[in-house]
Amino acid sequence: MTTSQYEHDFYAWANEQAALLRAGRLAEADLALIADEIESMGKAEKRELVSRLTVLLLHLLKWEHQPGLRGSSWRLSIANARDEIAEVLEDNPSLKPQLGAAVATAYRYARRKAVIETDLPEETFPAVCPWSFAVATDEDFWPA
Repeated sequence: MTTSQYEHDFYAWANEQAALLRAGRLAEADLALIADEIESMGKAEKRELVSRLTVLLLHLLKWEHQPGLRGSSWRLSIANARDEIAEVLEDNPSLKPQLGAAVATAYRYARRKAVIETDLPEETFPAVCPWSFAVATDEDFWPA
């Protein structure tokens, strides 16, 4: 398949490239695009971690700053996010050294969302994440 086919039918291109690799026909495979796709998959895993952390931190912020609205749906969202984060890291242990940066990015997103969802002033929420990764993901941690 040509590059234009890659752009118009990714599924067919991916299957053809996999078949070429399995057959050892490397000269016929589009190695540059295959490398790009593999790299993209790695970035997607990192984005998934940040996404799950964002959900967790958002709900922890709402839990802390809106105690009158605490309910089972927030509790479930927090528990699910913790489980999903653990799964992402179990599948991708090489992401662990990047947890600090991932938490910082996720907190920036979570804080912005918390301001919008709660209608509370931005100053209500700390500028920097108040919890370490270990604390935020601890199943026994519930902000006061």
